[in-house]
Amino acid sequence: MSAAAPSPSSRLRVTLRLGDSGLRRALDHMWRADGLSPRYLAYLCAMHSVVRASVPLMLRAGERARLLDACGDPLGAPLAAYLAEHVQEEEGHDAWLLEDLASAGRAPAEALGPMPSPDVAGLAGAQYYWIEHHHPVTLLGYIAVLEGYAPSPGLTPRIARLTGLPDAALRTVREHAALDTGHLDELYALLDRLPLTRDQEAAVTVSALHSLDALTQLFVRLGRSAAAPSPRGAGPSSPMGVTP
Repeated sequence: MSAAAPSPSSRLRVTLRLGDSGLRRALDHMWRADGLSPRYLAYLCAMHSVVRASVPLMLRAGERARLLDACGDPLGAPLAAYLAEHVQEEEGHDAWLLEDLASAGRAPAEALGPMPSPDVAGLAGAQYYWIEHHHPVTLLGYIAVLEGYAPSPGLTPRIARLTGLPDAALRTVREHAALDTGHLDELYALLDRLPLTRDQEAAVTVSALHSLDALTQLFVRLGRSAAAPSPRGAGPSSPMGVTP
C-alpha cells in the first residue's frame, strides 16, 4: 500500500521551513542585546502598521468569500466562517501596540503619524490585490506567516531584562507568544479541510512565500541600529522610527 500524500498544511509547513533561514537570521539580529531599547520602540511602530491592516484584510476577504459562495465556490462558506471567527480573535490588537508604546513613554502619534514603509505596504498591499483580483483564499498564506513566526515565549522576559521597560509595555509580545500557536493550528486544520484545487493551493503558497520575503525585509531594516522615536512634541520622525 502506498503512503498517503502529504496534506496541504504539511506541504506549506515544509516549504516555509526550507525558505525561512533569512527571516530567522533577521529576527535573531533584531532581538540582539546591544541597543535593544530603540529597536523595540521601532518594532512597536512597525508592527502597528502591519497589525492595523489585519482586520480590514480579513473583513474584505470574508466579503469576497461570501460572494463566491453565492456563486457556488466550495471554498466560499468555510473560508468566510473561518475569517469571521478570526476577526473576533484579532480585533483590538493594533490598540495593544499603541498602549505598549504609551507605557514605554512614547506618544501613539509616533506610530500613527509617519507614512508606513514600503516593506509594510508590500507585505499587506499584495494581499489586497490578490483578494480583489484573484481569490481570498490567498490570505491564508499571509496569516500562516504572521502567526507562524510570532514571538517566542522567552522573548518577553528578555526584552524586560535588557531594556528595563515595565510589563505594561510588553503586552503584544507576551500575548502573541501565547495565542498564535493555537491560531496557527486552526489555520492549518482549515487548509486540510478545504477542497483546494492544485492552483488554489499554489496560490496560498505564493502568498505565504511573498509574505515571508516581505517580513524578512522588514526585520532586516528593524535590525539595523535604530534611532529612538522622537520625544513627545518633537518634529516628525522617519517612517517607523528606523534608520533608512
